Amino acid sequence: MALESQRLDKWLWFARVVKSRSLAARLVAEGHVRLNGKRIEVPARLIGPGDVLTIALERQVRVLKVLGSGERRGPFAQAKLLYEDLSERS
Repeated sequence: MALESQRLDKWLWFARVVKSRSLAARLVAEGHVRLNGKRIEVPARLIGPGDVLTIALERQVRVLKVLGSGERRGPFAQAKLLYEDLSERS
C-alpha cells in the first residue's frame, strides 16, 4: 500500500477483480464501473482510500471500498487487503 492514489484499471487488476489489466480497462471504458455512484469511462481515473467502486461483472455486482493501493499483483490474500467488500453485507 505504497501510493495514495492509483489508476483505476491498475487497481482493479492488482485487487484481482479481473484477470488482466486490458480487461480492467475495457470494463471501465464500457461503463461497467461506478466511482462513488458516478459512472466512470476513463481507465486512467485516479482512485484512493475511501472511494467506493460498484463493479458490474458478468455474473455479479460487487461493491468495494478502496482501502489502499497496490505495488504489484500479488496472491489473493494480499489483494484482499486493498479493499473491503461491501457487497458481502447484503
